[in-house]
Amino acid sequence: MIIGTAGHIDHGKTTLVKALTGVDCDRLKEEKARGITVDLGYAYTPTLGFIDVPGHEKLIHNMLAGATGIDFALLVVAADDGPMPQTREHLEIIELLGIKRGAVALTKSDITSAEQQLQAQTAITELLADTALATAPIFPVAAVSGEGIAELRAHLEEVASELGERQTDGAFRLAIDRCFTLSGAGTVVTGTAFAGSVKAGDQLLLSAPNKPVRVRSLRVQDAPAESGHAGQRIALALSGIEKADVERGMWIIAPVLHAPVRRFDARIRVLSGQPALKHWTQVHLHLGAEDVPARVALLNATDIAPGSEHWAQITLDREIGTLAGDRFILRDASARHTIGGGQVLDIFPPSRKKGSPERLAMLAALADDNPATALQLATEQQAAGVELDTYALNRNLDPAMLQTIVGQLNLKRVGNTVFSPSHWLALEEKLLAALAAEHERAPDMPGVERDRLRRLTLPTLSRPAFDALLAAPLASGRIAQTNAWLHLPEHRVQMAASDRDLWQTLKPLLDAEPYGPPRVRDVAKATGVGEDTVRALFKRVARIGEAYPVAHDHYFTASAVAALARHVAALNTEHGFARAASLRDQIGGGRKVAIHILEFFDRIGYTRRVRDTHVLRGSPEQFGS
Repeated sequence: MIIGTAGHIDHGKTTLVKALTGVDCDRLKEEKARGITVDLGYAYTPTLGFIDVPGHEKLIHNMLAGATGIDFALLVVAADDGPMPQTREHLEIIELLGIKRGAVALTKSDITSAEQQLQAQTAITELLADTALATAPIFPVAAVSGEGIAELRAHLEEVASELGERQTDGAFRLAIDRCFTLSGAGTVVTGTAFAGSVKAGDQLLLSAPNKPVRVRSLRVQDAPAESGHAGQRIALALSGIEKADVERGMWIIAPVLHAPVRRFDARIRVLSGQPALKHWTQVHLHLGAEDVPARVALLNATDIAPGSEHWAQITLDREIGTLAGDRFILRDASARHTIGGGQVLDIFPPSRKKGSPERLAMLAALADDNPATALQLATEQQAAGVELDTYALNRNLDPAMLQTIVGQLNLKRVGNTVFSPSHWLALEEKLLAALAAEHERAPDMPGVERDRLRRLTLPTLSRPAFDALLAAPLASGRIAQTNAWLHLPEHRVQMAASDRDLWQTLKPLLDAEPYGPPRVRDVAKATGVGEDTVRALFKRVARIGEAYPVAHDHYFTASAVAALARHVAALNTEHGFARAASLRDQIGGGRKVAIHILEFFDRIGYTRRVRDTHVLRGSPEQFGS
């Protein structure tokens, strides 16, 4: 269990931690000389980890770097002073960070009277009355003499045993709050693990700089260990980076989690003692061990009243690492007062319709602790499906958890996209309706090309999802395919008898050189049929799908195009793309013809040109056999 101290300066936080653990957390020369804590200090017992924070009002930024990620708050109040300004501010921060477990150490009980202690306890009880720590026990202690220390330590041990170990679901995340170089170990970073687990040899990333690192060794709760996990204080000896590369506020994460952001959507609460928070207020945002200037854009509101909550989009001055569920604190632009705080909900916020009723409903769903709530609403709102990779990254869900949620909600999954069952049925109905409408609009056409039918059904539907949508009607016979054309089974376009006879006469010339057939003028010259007659016939044949205009006045038979589509697919399987030279080597002929063929496939959407390569977008099946 990670315990964070909190309280006013000179109320004995560091002395108390030393009495509990035997460790003096004041490690800096300045701290020894001045007798006050300036930066974070750390101490450990076999089951407890302590983060000792500074109590001075000017050092709140350091206090916040250590407060995020703790499990238990140890509020330290001197019996001779009672609650003081930083006692109250630290308590507010504890509340905003969602820390619900804690205890109060009433220090200096050996140098105060019983009356002073009673007055202090009464003031503490009143202070905690409306907070999550309202029932927190108060332990009178005297760190120097040891009075009450054993009782406090026993209570902390008992809570730690009840709390157990934190869930280790998701990929590894550690918020860096310290970095140093150690002889024999190299660069060492320390911090609290927010999620996942880590072991020696793991390949991780320093984020946001995106620098690969390898874990050479680790210590957990200041003891050598083979592995560590969420909820522990961990020191990682890393190879791949230098101390100069690291700053407090960065993260060590599993590579899959690298997604630094400049904005995110959140729920914000303003403290009751602060002025209303207005739209576009400049603030300091503290998240993990990070401190970054930011702006607060309120969603569908002009301000948040004191003591109230609302939705907002936080825009940051620079990229930081964060995920949904992270807690943060907001301080004013001069970093003198704590304004409020909140919880990250979405690191992939929309740029449009940010305050629409649908979006606000989604934020409410994202605020639910159950990750299935937001996924279910997202599938209901998004007809084109929800990308699971993005959804899982936002909440750091591992594949097993993701599959469990998809199964619970009975979603239709296509690759990494999921659809609500009702939307999937509606899409199939739209598909059939779009095909029928096209037959009515153009009865002389043999059908609709696959990619055009996708756009008519739903333009934002991905090609893999459309292929899956089409598969069932094709298999059941509700949709038929003739060459590259999709059509309803009853829809037929017949070639006129005279056209059929002439086509049977001319087609052998195209079949003779399927990947380099003669052009219209060459066919006319070879057969004595008028050039205009040949051209008009080939256009009519192309309309019913038995030939394709690959280039100007250059027609390939449907069987030749289907075979070429398979060649291009094979090249993409082998190399990840197709080039004119490699296609020419497969089919023979000149490079110019290969270029025309690939440009034709680009034009109809079967491939996509990327510089001098052609990357597959469709499926060879769309051309039939």
